[in-house]
Amino acid sequence: MKVTIDGQEIEVAPGTTILQAARMIGGESVPPAMCYYSKLEKTGGKCRCCLVEVTKGSDADPRPMPKLVASCVTGCMDGMEVASKSSERVTEARKAVTEFLLINHPLDCPVCDQAGECDLQNLSFEHGKAQSRFIEDKRTFEPENIGDKIQLHMNRCILCQRCVQVAEQLTDYRVHGVLNRGDHAQISTYVAAAIDNDFSGNMIDVCPVGALTDKTFRFKSRVWFNKPFNAHRNCENPECCGKATLWMFGNEIQRVTARKDIYHEVEDFICNTCRFDKKEVTDWVIEGPRKFEKDSVINQNNYTRPMEKVIMNTEKGILEGREQDRKKISMAQIPFNNQKKQ
Repeated sequence: MKVTIDGQEIEVAPGTTILQAARMIGGESVPPAMCYYSKLEKTGGKCRCCLVEVTKGSDADPRPMPKLVASCVTGCMDGMEVASKSSERVTEARKAVTEFLLINHPLDCPVCDQAGECDLQNLSFEHGKAQSRFIEDKRTFEPENIGDKIQLHMNRCILCQRCVQVAEQLTDYRVHGVLNRGDHAQISTYVAAAIDNDFSGNMIDVCPVGALTDKTFRFKSRVWFNKPFNAHRNCENPECCGKATLWMFGNEIQRVTARKDIYHEVEDFICNTCRFDKKEVTDWVIEGPRKFEKDSVINQNNYTRPMEKVIMNTEKGILEGREQDRKKISMAQIPFNNQKKQ
């Protein structure tokens, strides 16, 4: 099937969604996604960030779709034409969705461990507004202990339900889910049970905001002060890939995360032993620095990017100043005893 997105045509297999086709094309046409996760099943259709405009349904039925559709759950049709970045309707809709996600979100980025690698920060930077029109009280939840390794900040949660799908698909049982309805809905554990399965730490990696954070890394450092290195080890758990990213400060491993792709999705999930217990350099085989996928606060002036020499085309001598001024500033050629006698 042939699909055209923002004027770029691509051939895709039957069953491919618009979002997947856009990711094959790449660039600015790729819609943002806060709930869809390609490594997990039954995700998508919750955050509405990936709305696109279908200007032509297909060759068989060229009528445009009257409403914007969620690209992560809408399948492609042969001859379909989609407007993503090029549509003003889509831009306004994404601004509205971003505003909706932020109405209850606390402004605690300066103290949030997710700051610097937060998808909601990136979304609000591109589509957010400088001021909020929300004058009501934000919803708040009491702190809840769900285990000794994971910190739950329900006030920051956007109910993408990625963490629920991780527990559903990676573990034999899950003890947490979405409780209540409407603006009272929250992620919580049933009967205050602790989350202690071997792959529970992957909930931290899939969370797009700072609702689930690593207690072993909590308030220890900002992510842009760490240097990430790809590493691997022979893990005893047969279901663990043993490939991870080490976030190091000097020779200290401050945290361990799974490797992620350009869309901030985990490539392979890792177990809790690799994530929380292996914090010595001798535990890992370090492969080299992690290559960043795009510009962000984490990789500003980072060591993996080639730095070009800056050449200033100015008139000769304009930066050196006049000869007499340089003598006055440096005092090097002025005799010390050259003083007027009174």
